Amino acid sequence: MQLPIRLIRDVPPPQLATAGSLGFDVHTATKCTINPGEMARIPTGIIAQVPVGHALLVVPRSSIAKRGLSFPHSIGLIDADYCGDSDEILIQVRNHSAKTVVIEQYARIAQLLLVPALVPEIVIQNESFSASRGGFGSTGA
Repeated sequence: MQLPIRLIRDVPPPQLATAGSLGFDVHTATKCTINPGEMARIPTGIIAQVPVGHALLVVPRSSIAKRGLSFPHSIGLIDADYCGDSDEILIQVRNHSAKTVVIEQYARIAQLLLVPALVPEIVIQNESFSASRGGFGSTGA
């Protein structure tokens, strides 16, 4: 299987860090300063042509949490039709720390993970599926 990638800025291509890695490390295309409480969209310089029947997930590297950053949406989803000339993959982060965070150019900030994805037909059903278990958090202590 191949994942065609266009580099639209001067960035290293996504790469596996180790032989056992599943996620391809993504580098930032620019230096970015994120003040406390702010959100930023960091360019990667990448446009990906995701194969039909697959999804490209953009997941945070665990090291960003040490810096007080998180992905506000938890995970990014790149669809097969998000591959036009202006469809650069951006990494959205929020600074939860009390300090300004500087992300240097070419920093590894996220990983790309290609996964097969099913697109089901939605069927509306009016009857209950089963007896209720008690709602959200019902199995908690």
